[in-house]
Amino acid sequence: MNRVHVKTYGCQMNERDSEAVAAMLRARGYRIVGREDDCDILLLNTCSVRDAAEQKAIGKAGNVLARKKKNPDFVLGILGCMAQNRGAALLDQLPDVDLIVGTQKFHQVPDYLDNLRAARDAGVPLGATIVDLAEEAGSQNTIRDHELAEHQVSAFVSIQQGCNMDCAFCIVPKTRGDERSRPMDEIVAECRTLAARGVKEVTLLGQIVTSYGRRDYVHTGGVTPFVQLLERVHALDGIERIRFTSPHPRGFKQDLVEAYGRLPKLCGYVHLPMQSGSNRILRAMNRPYTRERYREIVDALRAVRPDMYFSTDVIVGFPGETEEDFAQTRELFEACNYDMAYVFKYSIRTGTPAATMEGQVSEEQKEARNQTLLAVLARNSERRNATLVNTVEEVLVEGPDKTGRRFTGRTRGNRVCIFEAEPRLIGSLVPLKITRASVSTLYGELVLSGVTSDL
Repeated sequence: MNRVHVKTYGCQMNERDSEAVAAMLRARGYRIVGREDDCDILLLNTCSVRDAAEQKAIGKAGNVLARKKKNPDFVLGILGCMAQNRGAALLDQLPDVDLIVGTQKFHQVPDYLDNLRAARDAGVPLGATIVDLAEEAGSQNTIRDHELAEHQVSAFVSIQQGCNMDCAFCIVPKTRGDERSRPMDEIVAECRTLAARGVKEVTLLGQIVTSYGRRDYVHTGGVTPFVQLLERVHALDGIERIRFTSPHPRGFKQDLVEAYGRLPKLCGYVHLPMQSGSNRILRAMNRPYTRERYREIVDALRAVRPDMYFSTDVIVGFPGETEEDFAQTRELFEACNYDMAYVFKYSIRTGTPAATMEGQVSEEQKEARNQTLLAVLARNSERRNATLVNTVEEVLVEGPDKTGRRFTGRTRGNRVCIFEAEPRLIGSLVPLKITRASVSTLYGELVLSGVTSDL
């Protein structure tokens, strides 16, 4: 009973947490398998950002538990945000789950699985489900191990956990706890180790990544701790590209804007959550900026890098959102000319202030507003991609595409590219002439020492 499959729902933070758990389990002697059907232990790392995400994980767990009737030794664990949010109450729906572990206890998973294995080997009844949702000082420092695939050239690096922002719609402060940053030296050492293992690109992760270290490090010469961290990672040999997510608009002070002009490894791509373009709705959301300030940030970044790529998060149908409020959101959405966006229909999250607000918007209105913004986004993305045809973009070759017949990589602007290449180029930064484009993908031919490979 040592074959483990980890299935992840939700954000990049969850992906990173799952990878760290897998690395810790492998170090303990467990086998990490890629197919759910091949495992003895299934760990579901869950999301709580919307009720639909929780229901999807609960439905999956319910289906999987049928395996226990055929194989009582099969182990099912529920980890992460939904585990933290619902806790032992999950047992009302899923009484046969073996393990429920919250977001500050990922590093305890190997010990708990060892205990389950030892009990089974000894023929001892397992008894009650193991439930651990407790806070733990320093738990943010435990997400540091990496389960890298062969020739993996990009990696996530967790630099911060938790959030103190208390947005009215968001359950993250409940599921992830208070804001906690990792020591800068440890993060830099982790990135140095990744570079030594062949990683060329790192993405720094946090719930509010731009708040990194604000209570732990001093501003030096007007430079915030987050930008100090960017500078130190930028100085590492072997690291060629730096990205980060998710920031908050209030974190884009002048030092961060200027960093895009003086740190060439910092990719010209920004994920800048807007949430709403209405000042009235932003106040109701407890988002401490205005539409005017948001537009100033976008303009300042484009002044430093005219070719900057932008993505965003937007919530439509927040309680009390009128047609005028949505019109302001649409106006700002169009003005910012996003290349990518995650448009969400507001979802009630029990325990958040917005859940009991008056003026809940109908599902029909939410859907109509959602489709309106998605149509704007499709036009923007198609138009931006079309301008890249016949240009040459720097692409980091990541490996074979999903078909296995061609290769894939990303531009500095985070656009996915498909092209013909040789395996020896994996991990290389190569010039790619863009020959055609769709809404979401670029296609092209490599330009290497005067020799091109047609797609």
